[in-house]
Amino acid sequence: MSAPTHNLGGMQTWQTIPLWEEDPAAAIAPTRPARLGWADAVGVFDLETTGVDVTSDRIVTAHVGLLDASGTAVRARSWLADPGIDIPEGATAVHGITTAHARAHGSAAPSVIAEVVSALRDLLDAGIPVVAYNAPFDFSLLKYEALRHGIPPILEPSPVIDPLVLDKAHDRFRRGKRTLEAVAAHYAVPLVGAHDAAVDAIAAGRVAQALARRFELDTPVHELHTRQIGWARAQADSLTDYFIRIGRLDPDDRLDGSWPIR
Repeated sequence: MSAPTHNLGGMQTWQTIPLWEEDPAAAIAPTRPARLGWADAVGVFDLETTGVDVTSDRIVTAHVGLLDASGTAVRARSWLADPGIDIPEGATAVHGITTAHARAHGSAAPSVIAEVVSALRDLLDAGIPVVAYNAPFDFSLLKYEALRHGIPPILEPSPVIDPLVLDKAHDRFRRGKRTLEAVAAHYAVPLVGAHDAAVDAIAAGRVAQALARRFELDTPVHELHTRQIGWARAQADSLTDYFIRIGRLDPDDRLDGSWPIR
């Protein structure tokens, strides 16, 4: 298991870091007061990939971690995979990983996918919410990668926290972009080196915690998970109607509002 240490002209270098070897809930227990809200301990998850088609594109890098109440990473696992296909130049321009680098330094895709699935299961089974920005992309792509390699997928991840859905639901009429970079800036969460899986995952977790504080989101996490299903559907319907009005979609087409996985 490897993690990026720094970026040199778009090319990341990698070093081995320790994996967690205990129950993830136990990792944050010493820092947790009684009667916690969900934001006092969150898992974080992000992928960088060969493209944006969740059914056919592949994982290049992945990160799964655990943040305490202060947003400090107390456990972290990062992976570089050889996706088994060429990485398009457009994708390399985003995350900095070339085909040659992934083939020379990446682990086999099946082992990476199995370990990512296992790390996420550990968090979810412990009742720790997993934060993923635009969750349907990451969880759906991971599902199809798992199916491709004969690995039992996570079909109904829960509890999940999606800062994109929460931000749209609680600050619906704010103008401007809703990219992770833009939303992190809005909530004063530092994000340096975007499109690195670890950087993005940790920033998304801290944005989720900032949202919890700003809007007093102390709803029990499984109830909040269920509410996000409805909010995501309504947000997709609203965007569909807008795209139809401006001629970007045919009236019979609808955006998929399934959440947190498609």
